[in-house]
Amino acid sequence: MTTVGIDAVEIWAGKCKLDLPGTFAPEKEEDPAKYRKGLGLENSSFPDTYEDIVTMGANAAKRLMDRKGLEPDDIGRIDVATESAFDNSKPVSTYIAGCLEEVYDGDFHHANKGERKFACIAGTQSIDDAYNWIKAGRNRGRSAIVVATDTALYARGSSGEATQGAGAVAMLITEDPSLVELSTEQGYGSADETDFLKPNQQFPSVDGKRSMQVYLARMREAVEDFESVAWDMHPDDFTYIPFHTPFPGMVRKAGLLGYRHMIRDTEIEDELAGEIGRQPREGEFDDREAYEEAIRDYMDDLKRTDAYQQWYADTIEPTLSIAREVGNWYTGSVHVARASALKQAAEEGRDLAGEKLLVGSYGSGAQAEIHAETVADGWEEEIAELNIDGQLEDRYDLDFEEYEQIHDVHNHDMTVDVEEFTTPDGEFVFAGRGRMNERLYEYVE
Repeated sequence: MTTVGIDAVEIWAGKCKLDLPGTFAPEKEEDPAKYRKGLGLENSSFPDTYEDIVTMGANAAKRLMDRKGLEPDDIGRIDVATESAFDNSKPVSTYIAGCLEEVYDGDFHHANKGERKFACIAGTQSIDDAYNWIKAGRNRGRSAIVVATDTALYARGSSGEATQGAGAVAMLITEDPSLVELSTEQGYGSADETDFLKPNQQFPSVDGKRSMQVYLARMREAVEDFESVAWDMHPDDFTYIPFHTPFPGMVRKAGLLGYRHMIRDTEIEDELAGEIGRQPREGEFDDREAYEEAIRDYMDDLKRTDAYQQWYADTIEPTLSIAREVGNWYTGSVHVARASALKQAAEEGRDLAGEKLLVGSYGSGAQAEIHAETVADGWEEEIAELNIDGQLEDRYDLDFEEYEQIHDVHNHDMTVDVEEFTTPDGEFVFAGRGRMNERLYEYVE
């Protein structure tokens, strides 16, 4: 059976950064540990004045095409996932295709283009669309490019401000992929929620506590749904578990929930029973409230066990290293987590071919998706091509006043004139607006 999955990936980070413990925390008169230990963040990436979701996505896609030796005729589909779109009609994919046509012979007139919106899960949904398109035989031998690109800004002074970030992930979806093969089985958890939304506004309205609850509830449903069509999962089944990562602190809660679920009725639960007892079963309690309190107590004990802490260090922690340096990329976050884990494995010289990942995607509003991925034989060569370390090292370090200027530049309701902080070099840049207020772009050598 022909496999379909991600053949290659490229990441483009915003070219500026904000040091959260060192610059943001002092300005807010807060303890740096709130950001470093609580949220699990060191820095946030921001786009320079000439960058936006189009330039970041186009630059990631161009780098992907260049190193894979692709021309426009090789691509039959370009899907963009974003929740930072600036046009309610014209999709970002058309802008990105237009940028790429500036630098390649030929065009993408034959390619299907679209824009996916379901908060942060849209990147995974776009991969699903490309997978189904190829599996249905409608690709005519061509591959798909999926771009997840966002500028995740929050209103200044809001509770989410410290989790901001900006960047793009471009992925090539093909038959017989070199990076990871996608499982046929998927699991979903979905409900009509108002935990995070943008009703005709750029900056989100967020119920932070509710958002955490909804994230965990939908993830639990997706895990149960996946198991109903796949298999009863065990912690040893997966080398890494990349989760959607709005900030690493949120993943700690998802990781603990997943571990508790997977050890239920296994030898691991039996081994831990002498230390913390067995998991509470709902039938043992007279009411739901007492059961939930017992579960909370059990999880507090579970997270302190050596078994859980070792599993988390091996399986979850490697997925967070890039996120700690860039903040929330919305649609790109779970795909950054995957790349982070594979990158660390390559640096450690691990042989992952044939091993499995469990990918947990989430979008507010709300939906979670769980699917498995099998690492392909060519994964190490593909990951070796990433230059994310160099990008992060080269970012311009904003002071707080400069951060406020950058925030204003990318606020759709403001028009400000701010000089760029870096010099574009071999990349697409925002070049102004046209006669219909459309955004214009050019390639700078």
